[in-house]
Formats: sequence, C-alpha cells, structure tokens
Amino acid sequence: MDSIVIEALVRALAVGTPLLLACLGAILNERAGVVNLGVEGLMAVGALAAFAVASRSPDASLWAAVGAAMLAGAALSGLHAVATVTLRANQFVSGLALALIGTGAAGLLGKKFEGLPLFNKVQDWTLGSFTISPFTVAALILAGLLAFWLTATRSGLTLRSVGENPAAADVLGVNVGLTRVLAVLGGGALAGLAGAFLALSYRSSWADNMTNGLGWIAVALVIFVGWRPLRAIAGALFFGFLYYLQFRLQGNSNVPTEVFSAMPFILVLVVLALAGLRGQAGDAPAALGRPYVRGER
Repeated sequence: MDSIVIEALVRALAVGTPLLLACLGAILNERAGVVNLGVEGLMAVGALAAFAVASRSPDASLWAAVGAAMLAGAALSGLHAVATVTLRANQFVSGLALALIGTGAAGLLGKKFEGLPLFNKVQDWTLGSFTISPFTVAALILAGLLAFWLTATRSGLTLRSVGENPAAADVLGVNVGLTRVLAVLGGGALAGLAGAFLALSYRSSWADNMTNGLGWIAVALVIFVGWRPLRAIAGALFFGFLYYLQFRLQGNSNVPTEVFSAMPFILVLVVLALAGLRGQAGDAPAALGRPYVRGER
C-alpha cells in the first residue's frame, strides 16, 4: 500500500512539474497586470530549443540546453510584451496568437528532430526508495522564492502595485511599462523552463505536440490557486495526480480511452466554475488585462 502511495506521489510530482513552472510564470505575468494565454506556445518552443541543443552532440551542455529553453520562451514572450505593453493590443487576442505561433513553429521546426537520440538527459536524483527530477526540486524552490519575493521585497511589492493600480505606481515614480515588460519576459522564461523539463527529463525523444495541452491547464491553474505561488504547488500536484490516474486506469477499464484523455480538461472547467462560485476571481489583480495609458483613469 505504501509503495502505491509513493508511486502515485512521485508520478503526480513528475507530471505536475511543468504545470507548476508554467503556472509560476503566468502568476508573474498577471501579478503585473498582463494576461498571457500563450503559455502553451512558450512551453513548446522551450521544449524544442532544449532538445535542439541537447541532441546536437554527446558533449552538449545541459545547462546550455536549459538556458536555450528559457531564452526561447523569453524571446517569444517579447512579442507579447511589445503587442500588449507598447502597442496596447488586446491581451487575450495577443496571447492566443502567441500560443498558435509557438506550437506551430515548434511543430514545423521540430520535424527534423523526430527520431533523433537525446544525448544528454537530465538524470533523476535517488532519494531513498524513489527518484525525483532536479526540475521538480527547482520548481518547488522557485515557488517559495516567488512567494517571498512578491510579499516581502520592495521590487516584488512594486510589481504587485503595477498590477493593482498602475496609475498610483506611476505617480510614485515606477516605470509601469518596463515593469510589465520584465514580468512578461520572466514569465516566458519560466514557461520555457517548463518545456525544457518535458524535453530533457520527462521524455527522451522529440515529438510534435509534446506539451499536450499542459499550457492551457497552467493558465487555468493560475485562477484556481488565486494567483498565489505556494498554492500553485498543491494545484499542480492535484492535476499531476489526475494525469497519473488517467494513465493508471487506461487499459484497465471498459471506459473508452478518450474519456480518460478528457478528464484533466473537464476538471479544469469544473474547478474554474467552482472558483467563480466562491468568488475567487475577486483575488485577481485589479488592473489585470487592462493596458495602461498615462493620464487616463
């Protein structure tokens, strides 16, 4: 019985790792007042960049692969920053476009990597009777650091003020535009890191649609956890367990496999509806999704 519980926890942590990393990136974006629905695309390009570097040769550096993934995520999210912060375009439309661009580009450019070996794979750490990915440990640490930074540091409070009342922050001398751009780039880097986990730790080969909708679940998870990094750990673990349950029951039941594949997305709709009934949307930053123009109320 203990072994079953440990196996479920380990598998839930593994699947929940990219959800947690991507969710933290989205929280960083939205705490500054910028909605980014393009997480799926950012994860895809991050996974491609990581795999492209790691599969180049047996001597390729895994640090370089991780850095490439974060850089790719930040670079693509830069398009979103320009569109939404500089040009003040609709954040939801820009995010959807980013998701399509990222997944499309990763699918197209990744064709030449299909079937190639992954020379360097991030090895899991052995802790007693189970193993854990370094990415998982990093995600848990990052969640704690982000929570501390947002609540206990001057720069973190500044970012939150931009998401709550950008006009007041502007009056106090805060560069609202720069703060939002940096938040978007940082969030994109974390989404790229989530993609690196998929390419370098969770799988050992490149496949189109590697993200498999995880980015969309991460976007919904932000609302579910009330924009709080520490709650994101529990939320990611919960959805990770649901994915584990999906694979565990698949093939051992007369229920069609499509039902199990749809389970995480159905649950997203359920938890978002419950969050709305509880009034959790009231936890959102006051200026979320609204472009800031100096002098306008």
